[in-house]
Amino acid sequence: MKKRKFTAKFKTKVVIEALKEVSSLSDLAKKYNLAPTQISGWKRQFLEGAEGVFTSNKGGKTEEEREKDKLLRTIGELKVENDFLKKVLK
Repeated sequence: MKKRKFTAKFKTKVVIEALKEVSSLSDLAKKYNLAPTQISGWKRQFLEGAEGVFTSNKGGKTEEEREKDKLLRTIGELKVENDFLKKVLK
């Protein structure tokens, strides 16, 4: 059986419906053809990350994005140095 992938938009839609508590988790699970535990997991993840929406970070980037940018800059610098050394040693 192929594992289904869900978009962030879909997950958010389901979680918001779950937070509204208009329908039970089992009703939502039937409506979207999901397991109630899946919805609970998404809801928990959503709530754990919710405070990040209100924290300010420079440039609007997450810590992971800043780390990735830093690593990419380092790789670029090393490539330039490596190319320079190859030319010098020829």
